Amino acid sequence: MNDILDRVATYHPDPDLDLIKKAYVYSAKVHQGQLRKSGEPYLVHPLEVAGILAELKLDEASVVTGMLHDTIEDTLATRDEIAGLFGAEIADLVEGVTKLSKFSAADTREEKQAENFRKMVVAMAKDIRVLLVKLADRTHNMRTLDHMKPEAQERIAQETLDIYAPLANRLGIQWVKTELEELSFKYLRPSEHADLSGRIAAMAREKEKFVAEVVAIIQDKLEGQGLKPDVSGRVKHTYSVWRKMRQLDIDFDQIQDVIGFRVIVASVAECYESLGVIHSLWKPVPGRFKDYVAIPKPNGYQSLHTTVVGPRGERIEVQIRTVEMHRIAEEGVAAHWAYKEAGRDGSGQPLSARDAAQFGWLRQLVEFQREVDDPREFLETVKVDLFSDEVFVFTPKGAIRALPRGATPVDFAFTIHSEIGSHCVGAKVNGKLVPLRHQLKNGDTVEILTSPHAHPSKDWLGFVKTSRGQARIRQYIRQEEQRRSLEIGHELAEKELRKYGLSLNKLEKSGQLAKAAAPFGYRNGDDLLAGIGYGKVSTQQLLAQLLPQEQLQAPPGPEAPASRLSELFRKVARRSSSSGVRVSGVDDMLVRYGKCCNPVPGDAIVGFITRGRGVTVHTAGCEKVLESSPERRVDVTWDVKGDFKRPVAVRIIASDRPGLLAKISRAFAEADINISQATVKTSGDRAVVDLQVEIAGVKELTGVLRDVQRIDGVHAADRA
Repeated sequence: MNDILDRVATYHPDPDLDLIKKAYVYSAKVHQGQLRKSGEPYLVHPLEVAGILAELKLDEASVVTGMLHDTIEDTLATRDEIAGLFGAEIADLVEGVTKLSKFSAADTREEKQAENFRKMVVAMAKDIRVLLVKLADRTHNMRTLDHMKPEAQERIAQETLDIYAPLANRLGIQWVKTELEELSFKYLRPSEHADLSGRIAAMAREKEKFVAEVVAIIQDKLEGQGLKPDVSGRVKHTYSVWRKMRQLDIDFDQIQDVIGFRVIVASVAECYESLGVIHSLWKPVPGRFKDYVAIPKPNGYQSLHTTVVGPRGERIEVQIRTVEMHRIAEEGVAAHWAYKEAGRDGSGQPLSARDAAQFGWLRQLVEFQREVDDPREFLETVKVDLFSDEVFVFTPKGAIRALPRGATPVDFAFTIHSEIGSHCVGAKVNGKLVPLRHQLKNGDTVEILTSPHAHPSKDWLGFVKTSRGQARIRQYIRQEEQRRSLEIGHELAEKELRKYGLSLNKLEKSGQLAKAAAPFGYRNGDDLLAGIGYGKVSTQQLLAQLLPQEQLQAPPGPEAPASRLSELFRKVARRSSSSGVRVSGVDDMLVRYGKCCNPVPGDAIVGFITRGRGVTVHTAGCEKVLESSPERRVDVTWDVKGDFKRPVAVRIIASDRPGLLAKISRAFAEADINISQATVKTSGDRAVVDLQVEIAGVKELTGVLRDVQRIDGVHAADRA
């Protein structure tokens, strides 16, 4: 008890130590005769919890709450009695912790456990000290878990690892997080823990001289720059080493940076100066530098992290921070505690509420618990929502997948298998169909719908977050563009070469095409042809590499007889065209229609190569075609078969009179033309009717527009 009082006195400017003594006497009285499973007096537990809270440097109200946290549940004490003796603030805190007291994996059903966790989220949002007391309570319980049955040990340890350790991390209380992880690991995987602890301890003994050597070098070099650093070296914690082994799928002997060094200096400027000195001493490992000083972690943690190749070629990790950063790294939210007028700030509000407001993740949890009816779903979601940089979702079979924040069903599909991602057409999240760009949330169960005919879309790159997904999509797009561009380039080159009596097939076989590719930076003839199809290289540039200048200046002769390849294309072209347009005698080419002029069958048309999009078809008089490079133009012809229709915009200007729109609609209906969209705007006695109709050809459109113009009141009817 005296240790607790001494500890509080070291950091609190004006502590109410009598209140803490009073709480101790009261707790001893009401817990008299009670024993813990270890056989020791029950009073030891509240004393230890209060000691941990004092170690966190919390206010006296929190320390008193730690002393009294089990009184309402385990004794005859009541809230009113505690309020009368210690005040309403402490009574509220004790009651808040009491409501959570049965949140224990060892002795509650899953439903009650989940509901109690929901209560904890609400309680800690009102006053975050409730969570801090609960963390201290759990820390001491984990320290004394030896006296529980093995099944209870495992359940409590798993719960601690899933929820309490991440909560401690989110609050920035590093030493509590580390201790909870180490103790949980010990009970969840006892043999692995024992083996790894032994190996790390052996390494620590072996590396003792090495650590001292590195500390001395860093200390000496920094002092030589006029700094006064505090340099220390340590072996990393067992659980963090084990987790790294699992993540990288490597053995202990393969981990290179088990030893970490810490440099504590006076200012931020000295942090960066120290970093420069260390990087000049030893070569840094690329990609291993992280600046948490400029960009702090969500829990407020700040430090410079770098990994260097130190003495004897060994990798060592170095953390550089100021004294204040180190205090925040170890104590977290408790490091922000200030004491003004009995633990209240200038506004008269409890400082705990002010500090809680800094944690947006806590507010999100509170909002989420209101939305979810099933407490078990909330618990499962919150278990993973405590990690800031990732979302965790489930497969229909319950397997968990980690994804970056903002990830979509497409990201999920690619994590399962690249083929599933490539053939993804839709997704169900929690049993409901969602768009592919839907952002996944923690706890979602995702089912992917696939089709063998589906392929990745370029649009996916706008919302896919995972590097794996983006890489696969880009790879497919590149392959498709290469294939289509190669087809188009082959046809364009063959057509132009025939004019000069050259055979593309012979040029490929003789190697001349490959030689012509080199000046353009291409590795082979196929890459050059793809460049022509993509529009990067013109056929004139190709000819300049193959023919002397005087032959190029002479007008080309008539086209030579078609090559076998062209004949083959022409045979293929006799089949029905799915796009309605044949490109230079080849159908089934990737074809798009220009939205600027919206060509329909019967219009004079011309095509030009659009980078990565095949051939775009425009009307012959379209301004975009006239502005385009002549080398990118390609001959196209209509090849309409079957029920092929194109959308066309029509604008009708008429007098605003009743029944006129009905007459216009009847004219299109009698011509068997569907109106897919219509908007009408009126101004005074004038009406403008904009329609989108589906037309089989120019002749059909001309006929219906003529009929519309004959309607009384219509002034003009034209293609928009």
